[in-house]
Amino acid sequence: MRVYAWIVAVILVAIHTTIGVLLRIAATGVYFRVSDQVALVLLGLIFGGLALLFARPRLRVLDEGLGVRNLFAEKLVPWGQVVSVSFPESSPWARVDIPDDEFVPTMAISAIDGQYALDSIRALRAEVDQHIGSASQ
Repeated sequence: MRVYAWIVAVILVAIHTTIGVLLRIAATGVYFRVSDQVALVLLGLIFGGLALLFARPRLRVLDEGLGVRNLFAEKLVPWGQVVSVSFPESSPWARVDIPDDEFVPTMAISAIDGQYALDSIRALRAEVDQHIGSASQ
């Protein structure tokens, strides 16, 4: 997903910059100023930055629990609350199951990552089983 986010960000910036530069090439009946061109480039940078938010998700296995960082916030799920890790077939990303049928979405393991996602969820399940198993003994 990180690769896709970077590709989309670069394309957004390139398109907005190109249009901004070409905005005043020919007379179109509308008078564009330099400030319009600058605004268009800045919008491209903002949209590119927003696209890069999708490169931010991360999942860490810590001694205290699972560190889940999605687009905006990071949350620590203590090992005592981790029931399991699942990847429902209809879900776009994996999730950490916690008590009372609740879950924490984990955007770091995304369905669009294909085989990498499968390998990641298997490795994560092994780590979770190891930590949950050692905590219950």
